[in-house]
Amino acid sequence: MQNEKITKREIASIRKVKLQKHSSIHAAGPVIEPGNWEKYDPFLLMMEDKFQKGAFDIHPHRGIETVTYVIEGAIEHYDSHSGEGGVLGPGDVQWMTAGSGVVHNEVPSEGITAHSLQLWINLPREKKMTAPRYQNLKGSEVPVRVEEGAVFKVFSGSSRGVVSPTLNYVPVTMVEVRMEKGAAASQELPGSYKGFIYIIEGSGVFGENEVQGANGQVLELGDGGNAESEIAVKAEEPLRFLLYAGEPVKEQVVARGPFVMNTEEEIRTAYKEYRDGTFLK
Repeated sequence: MQNEKITKREIASIRKVKLQKHSSIHAAGPVIEPGNWEKYDPFLLMMEDKFQKGAFDIHPHRGIETVTYVIEGAIEHYDSHSGEGGVLGPGDVQWMTAGSGVVHNEVPSEGITAHSLQLWINLPREKKMTAPRYQNLKGSEVPVRVEEGAVFKVFSGSSRGVVSPTLNYVPVTMVEVRMEKGAAASQELPGSYKGFIYIIEGSGVFGENEVQGANGQVLELGDGGNAESEIAVKAEEPLRFLLYAGEPVKEQVVARGPFVMNTEEEIRTAYKEYRDGTFLK
């Protein structure tokens, strides 16, 4: 009887991510386009990047979390909060809480082209100015859920009782899923969560409305109802995808450049403090 209350999610939309060449060392395309705050809440944007050393300079952030997933290559990162750094390899994630402000950079290792996905998560008003925090999540170390023909790496949230220790200010489920050809599996989600799937490799059938998706496409999850929900997937060939879903923040969004706050005044303050050298708290 309990299963009757579970909403079988459909796929609401599907789109091919197109990368544009910005320079000889950088190509990028939006997985989630900025500006659709309510549609994707709590997610603000996601960019897919292929880049080499020198593509990005040191830059600030405030009022958000960034979640960087490395598809290929290696990315060296520097943290203004601790003064430390490290290297992210394929399948690794950095979960950075900018909060009150960080100045950082992500640089591919020398001679390497990195291929990554970076998601921006909105922070609620009371956490906009929280202390910065870095969580470096090695793909080889995160909790794993294993089903017949399917492996779920749980970077955040939970998957059928397998719980990630990743700390969240906004509840977010992030799983990397690898499936063998012909395998079928599902991921449960609170009905209130909004989310999407990005396909890294292969193809499959997604959702109750059985939408076909293939590598390089982003699939928006349909409404999850008022209670629990799940999204079903069947692999048509060896399949690898990421699923992101989170609890909407439902607050005013004012975004400019690397800062996302609730008011124009807060944005002006962030720029002024960055110029004046008082940005880092």
